[in-house]
Amino acid sequence: MKHGIDVSYAQGSIDFKKLKGKTDFVIIRAGYGRLASQKDIRFERNYKGCKAAGIPCGAYWFSYADSTTDARREARAFLKVIRGKKFEYPVWYDVEGQALSGGKAFVSSKCKAFCEEMEKAGYFVGIYSSSYPLQTFFTKEVRTRYAVWAAQYGETLDYPGPVGMWQNSSAGRKSGITGNVDTDICYEDYPEIIRHAHLNGY
Repeated sequence: MKHGIDVSYAQGSIDFKKLKGKTDFVIIRAGYGRLASQKDIRFERNYKGCKAAGIPCGAYWFSYADSTTDARREARAFLKVIRGKKFEYPVWYDVEGQALSGGKAFVSSKCKAFCEEMEKAGYFVGIYSSSYPLQTFFTKEVRTRYAVWAAQYGETLDYPGPVGMWQNSSAGRKSGITGNVDTDICYEDYPEIIRHAHLNGY
């Protein structure tokens, strides 16, 4: 079991030298929507900071897709942003808010479309959402076919299915970061899985 954080532009300028040794991994927000120009303004700096400090990392893309075509566009935008980079942890599709509209079959079809594009390009991909929406808006097929990163703040996670990561707080504190940061627990040895399968740039 590893303990990590996920970061975005909201954490501002992170001092990765101070963060080194204080977290096992970092999941970095790469961007959102269907255009590569919607890259997170801190993504490049956060990625370089992780690599310079030797902190294993993954990335995520925030969805606004309202169709499977849109979901594939989002995957292609994500791929442009992360091209040439290496990730020891999965690349994640962040599905919440308006992206959950349309019912279980529709939401699941969008997730499958996005994940298929990422897998075809050689990435280990998973789905992020909160525990209740995961159980309500995603088919069992999708929840078991792809890695799951479940969000539920508190001492316990009541998500009943297999889960690779758990986002357990939005109020973490870490050296090198001003203010709060999301904290995560990882139950899988993703670096070993990903390197062995030659995915995510490896």
